[in-house]
Amino acid sequence: MNANAATTIYVSRDAAALAADADLVACSIAAQAGAAGVPVRILRNGSRGLLWLETLVEVQTPAGRIAYGPVQPQDVRSLFEAGLLQGGEHPLRLGPVEELPAFKRQQRLTFARCGLNDPLAPVPWQGLKAALAMPGTDIVQQVLDSGLRGRGGAAFPAGIKWRTVAQAASDTKYVVCNADEGDSGTFADRMLMEGDPYLLIEGMAIAALAVGASLGFIYIRSEYPHAVRTFTAAVQAAREAGVLGKSMLGSGITFDIAVRVGGGSYVCGEETAMLESLEGKRGIVRAKPPLPALSGLFGQPTVINNVLTFAAVPTILEHGAAFYRDFGAGRSRGTLPFQLAGNVKRGGLFELPFGLSLRELVFDIGGGTASGRPVKAIQVGGPLGAYVPQSHWDLPLDYDAYSAQGLVLGHGGVVVHDDSVDMAQMARFAMEFCAAESCGKCTPCRIGSTRGVEVIDRIVRNHNRPQQVRLLRDLCDTMLAGSLCAMGGMTPYPVLSALDHYPRDFGLLGDDEQAA
Repeated sequence: MNANAATTIYVSRDAAALAADADLVACSIAAQAGAAGVPVRILRNGSRGLLWLETLVEVQTPAGRIAYGPVQPQDVRSLFEAGLLQGGEHPLRLGPVEELPAFKRQQRLTFARCGLNDPLAPVPWQGLKAALAMPGTDIVQQVLDSGLRGRGGAAFPAGIKWRTVAQAASDTKYVVCNADEGDSGTFADRMLMEGDPYLLIEGMAIAALAVGASLGFIYIRSEYPHAVRTFTAAVQAAREAGVLGKSMLGSGITFDIAVRVGGGSYVCGEETAMLESLEGKRGIVRAKPPLPALSGLFGQPTVINNVLTFAAVPTILEHGAAFYRDFGAGRSRGTLPFQLAGNVKRGGLFELPFGLSLRELVFDIGGGTASGRPVKAIQVGGPLGAYVPQSHWDLPLDYDAYSAQGLVLGHGGVVVHDDSVDMAQMARFAMEFCAAESCGKCTPCRIGSTRGVEVIDRIVRNHNRPQQVRLLRDLCDTMLAGSLCAMGGMTPYPVLSALDHYPRDFGLLGDDEQAA
């Protein structure tokens, strides 16, 4: 081995790492190496998902890749003194990331490459090559047979949606990726676009082959500037490599992707509001039917999936539907990148097969609360997801098991709260959030959420509390049944679950006290 060869040091460029001073850490490493006269190559990779360890630094040593974290700029000098370039011992030394318990138990399919290299380094495109060797009907069948369901929240079978678009009679069809990841506590889409953007491009290209589309759009939320930059650069690189453009990998098949940035509206995460926005209109919900699969973008048949759905497809095409279907539980096949946030000791992204329990995820993997206080409430499925009561913490995390209990998995976001949280205020926030973010098209959402804030305030103030509780339940029933989309239709989930499972926070007696 050349004694003068540069040692590769990996420092994440993921937005979460940047918030933890990753740029300063990288600069400190370069400065320290320069002062010591040792050659290093600093490679800015994507995130490994272990966000409580950011800034995570990995060093390529003769014995393998050794991780240190969380590293702050002031730690760099002592790391070099401890023999960082040789993987020396230090209080921040973690060993190989793959051997860390929280990482080792994962089954990384979608995020297999994320964090391993420069996000814009060349990739083999094996899934796309496999798709180019088969007719579109066979691609659709592979997706159907894999059991892949949409990862955006609705969990609709992806293959059925693709088949509908493929069979639609039209000379123009579109592929649209919904990357407007607006749910609090979710960040998987961002991590993938920043850490492995080519996987998403590959999934969209395979969808285009399956349905006969020649143009795709990706709608990225404006609050993700790093994702926008990385994905835009990846699209340009894919064009230059002959993957996108007039002849996909020399096949003569045309497909390209246009990047569009949202305007900050939460409701544009709903697929029809997103289509309105893409068409240059105000982002408000469309009534269905017609379905976007038949009359979507500019009135043409359109495949709409979110980032994680498209990103799962290359694995299915490369390894086969049976390989992917072997993971998971029940009718929830494959893996889901669970995003663990809030008051939790080990927050981050953990890609696991469906079927583990919330208790395993929050306590075994997440380590319980960061505060050390007892867990009181766990919200699953974003800001409009229900608070899962302790009696359901052992349910398998799969779409149908949760749906049977009136719960949703959504995008896989899990937010933990300790016993200091006021659940009446959390319910109020859900209504307030809906009122602020409603597109205003339907009355139950627009007016119901505003009245909901007022009713919860009256309950907390004990202003004719029993009557106000009945009114709140009636209001939630109207929103559930009468809203045009999930914005108003799901806002009652956190409100009712908080009211049902944490009545004391509303000034109400619990079931045990009522019985007494």
